[in-house]
Amino acid sequence: MTNSISPQELLVIRGRGRVSALGQSLTALGTASPFTARQTGQHVLPVAALPAAAEEALQELRRSQPAYRQLDRTVLLGLLAARQAADAAGWGTPRPVGTEQSAFEISVSMGSSRGATGRLEEFHTEFLREGTVPVAASPLTTLGNVASWVAYDAGSTGGASLSHSSTCSSAFQALGNAAAWLRAGMATRFLAGGTEAPLTDFTLAQMQAIGIYSPFAAAEFPCRPGAGKPSTFVLGEGAAVFALEKVSAASLTEQPRQPVEVLEAVGFGFEAIGSKTGLSADGQHFQQAMRSALGQSGCGLADVDAVVLHSPGTPAGDAAERAALRAVFGEALPLLLSNKWLIGHTLGASAALSLDFALHVLETQQWPTPPFPTDLAPFPSARPLRRILVNAAGFGGNAASAIVSLQ
Repeated sequence: MTNSISPQELLVIRGRGRVSALGQSLTALGTASPFTARQTGQHVLPVAALPAAAEEALQELRRSQPAYRQLDRTVLLGLLAARQAADAAGWGTPRPVGTEQSAFEISVSMGSSRGATGRLEEFHTEFLREGTVPVAASPLTTLGNVASWVAYDAGSTGGASLSHSSTCSSAFQALGNAAAWLRAGMATRFLAGGTEAPLTDFTLAQMQAIGIYSPFAAAEFPCRPGAGKPSTFVLGEGAAVFALEKVSAASLTEQPRQPVEVLEAVGFGFEAIGSKTGLSADGQHFQQAMRSALGQSGCGLADVDAVVLHSPGTPAGDAAERAALRAVFGEALPLLLSNKWLIGHTLGASAALSLDFALHVLETQQWPTPPFPTDLAPFPSARPLRRILVNAAGFGGNAASAIVSLQ
């Protein structure tokens, strides 16, 4: 695939926001296990839930407007990250519709695998108990409700409001759609990312039923990508959002020189498989997604310094992704990195949080070394990192890859 954007144009990330088990910043990566124990049914499982300060910020947001008190946790996490991204971009603090607007319309593209998980389960429980549901049950639990509330909070009056669900690659589906709109000139500014709040008893029971949940205790960094058997999948919650613009390369040279975060490509891959929870041993969907992203960016294999893996800690999934990497890059692989051992698997938000982690590594040239045997790269690197590929994949044989760089 050829590069679909002119060399004279760039998709830049003006700002980004995140919230996860690490809170709303990445300043304390790897200092202690952020996982906690959660009683669900007869089991105690490790989960990656928000820490106290981030939880208070979320509840303060919920209390800030009467309409927000009814929103699902997934939506509120998206609002929290989107506000941070817009503020970091200098677009101004997002404001409710009806107040003074920014100079440019803001469009929104958000991914979520399950959407309003908590509220849906609450409404269903109420229905089983009472035989009725509130009028607001349907609008508060549709997937489109995620992006539309982010757009509302951003003060958008006519920009696009797009919600995407493609299991655990949902955030990159949202990012790719935003990139396509920007490249086509159909929008000027986009808030794009992913959000998920799946730490409910029913969702935890589903993950445990698949037989992939980690047996390790919360304090032991129970999610262990690249460590082999046993499976060490751990569920987490969070969101990450990016403020995107298309700019001319010339306009950047006219400004005071400082590194600019560039979204070079978002590629996709799909494979037909017999089991909707399975994947091919050589990760054909990963291969397609990575090759698509590399073709769009126009960079060579040697130009990719590191890969932030999808790698959820399941032996089959981890092995397939590494087989795909060898098929694309050969045996001389880029550095392999992951943030899931720090925040768990956040389903539809995971790709966005992995991309945020990649940008943090590019900015700081630092990352924590996992405290367990794994093929993840220890810190430091022998050379500076300037370009990182990020992978994501989900049930149903879909995968996505994004490439970001500092320029």
